[in-house]
Amino acid sequence: AMRVMFDTVAIDGIVKIGEGEMDEAPMLYIGERVGMGVPPEVDIAVDPLEGTTIVAKGGVGAIAVLAAAPRGSLLHAPDMYMDKIAVGPECKGRVHLDAPVKENLKEVARALHKLISEVTVVILDRPRHEHIVEQVRQAGARIRLITDGDISPAVAAAYEDSGVDILLGIGG
Repeated sequence: AMRVMFDTVAIDGIVKIGEGEMDEAPMLYIGERVGMGVPPEVDIAVDPLEGTTIVAKGGVGAIAVLAAAPRGSLLHAPDMYMDKIAVGPECKGRVHLDAPVKENLKEVARALHKLISEVTVVILDRPRHEHIVEQVRQAGARIRLITDGDISPAVAAAYEDSGVDILLGIGG
């Protein structure tokens, strides 16, 4: 469905980050040209279904994800896990990937004019996150463990009344 829609968009796009391989159509593959082939020239990142397990189990909250940026500005990183932090605009410049969890939570609480015990942290419920969950508990913040799909709560952190103050984790 994404490929069909891209054919109607006035861009000269190249998929830089995607889910598919060239021989596994119908997924969009890295290096594939999309759009009508006219300016602007853009790089595209796609995840046609973020939350595959959610859909497979009949749940809600799966989304299609797409990002576009000027040509040459998206990093094509290898498939690997990375540290993740997502916060809203009030916390811009106050959290750091290399800072201890407790320090980041203090900064989020300060920026949002909350006590740490009022800060809600969303974390994917995975064994690789056990140490993060423990650090959040020790700091005294609220934890909301989710089973799948961390893009939606990452976006929710940007909205004041979403109930998500920060997303923490490790993932691809």
